[in-house]
Amino acid sequence: MSHAELSNDAPRARSVLTVEEMVQSRKMQRRRKLIAFAFVTPLLIFVMIAFIAPIGTMLYRSIYHPTVAQLIPETLEALTGWDEKSNTRPDDAVLNRFALELQQLAVNRKSGKLGEEINRAMPGTSSVIKSTARKFKKLDTELLSKEGAARLIAGKPHWKEVEIWRVMKLSGATFTANSYLTALDLDRNSLGEIVARDTQVYIKLYLKSLKIALMITFLTAIIGFPLSYYLATAPSKTANTLMVFVLLPFWTSLLVRTTSWIALLQTNGVVNTFLQSIHVITEPFEMLYTQSATVISMTHILLPFMILPLYSVMKGIDPSYFRAAMSLGAKPIPAFIRIYLPMTVPGLSAGALLVFIISIGYYITPALVGGTDGQMISNIIAFHMQSSNNWELAAALGSLLLALILALYWLYDRLVGVSNIKLG
Repeated sequence: MSHAELSNDAPRARSVLTVEEMVQSRKMQRRRKLIAFAFVTPLLIFVMIAFIAPIGTMLYRSIYHPTVAQLIPETLEALTGWDEKSNTRPDDAVLNRFALELQQLAVNRKSGKLGEEINRAMPGTSSVIKSTARKFKKLDTELLSKEGAARLIAGKPHWKEVEIWRVMKLSGATFTANSYLTALDLDRNSLGEIVARDTQVYIKLYLKSLKIALMITFLTAIIGFPLSYYLATAPSKTANTLMVFVLLPFWTSLLVRTTSWIALLQTNGVVNTFLQSIHVITEPFEMLYTQSATVISMTHILLPFMILPLYSVMKGIDPSYFRAAMSLGAKPIPAFIRIYLPMTVPGLSAGALLVFIISIGYYITPALVGGTDGQMISNIIAFHMQSSNNWELAAALGSLLLALILALYWLYDRLVGVSNIKLG
């Protein structure tokens, strides 16, 4: 072998790692991965606590409803042998057992809770359950175990009806999709078939919330686009000064901003007083507590979320493109539409997505300025959690709202593409 060949083989020999070096290399790689994971761990914990756990709890709570099963477990166990599709009520043994449990609920002051739960599925039964429980409270337990059925029917004829027992058996299911049916304005008839409710409430609220969110998104885009263009093309000193006014709402409380719109839009507010003073109107407009008030105030509040992504993208667009199109004979408006506007789509997409997702779940502003006409689905969810204590229905409404947003996000990705979104 020549000296040249030996010199060429020398680097190859030196490039082969020993077993000890390979082990050391693997240890270094594992160490780097552990260090990287340690840096990411706080973020993962935050996402788990702030997002995944609440959403998982909401989804679980929307189908988990153990209240009735915990209040009258023995009655529900006895009702398992009764066919709810039949036209005859349960036998006296079931009614006797229910009479005993109802007496115990009256003693523990929980009969009202049972009445509240059954009344949601069958309005008017709350008073029947409460009045019967009051009568049974001081009766002898041995007497109720033998004559409970007779006393139930003698006290209230409702207890011999099949429907109340059918509702009680269906309400006793620990896991049920009834809340989702209610949220979709559906119900089950006496045969257990899914039918539409007589009054459509929640579907209309979803559609109205969607319409309001789209209107706000459109208005913020119409107002924010020219303002962002001016900020991007203005001198640095002017743009920085105006940017302070764009960011100023973030330094002011949301409650203060919403309350200021109440002062502006009320009957004797600033807007009506000014219009009357210049003789534009003779009587004040009803602007507050309307859907228009919700749209106007939320457009003002969410406008910075549209301006900032647009401005950051427009600032990075080279103005020479537009000038080149003009120099090649293009007119200003066609050149703007065909050259400049497509390059702003990433910022416009990001702003539209931000504004839409925030607005469709907004709560404070519609509650304060919207009145009955300007309420959104988020206000109804809050009502069921705070006032009616129907957490299952609130969770079902929230889950459907989440599904609606994800569906629209998927549609947006198909039409526009999430990869085109840019925040700067």
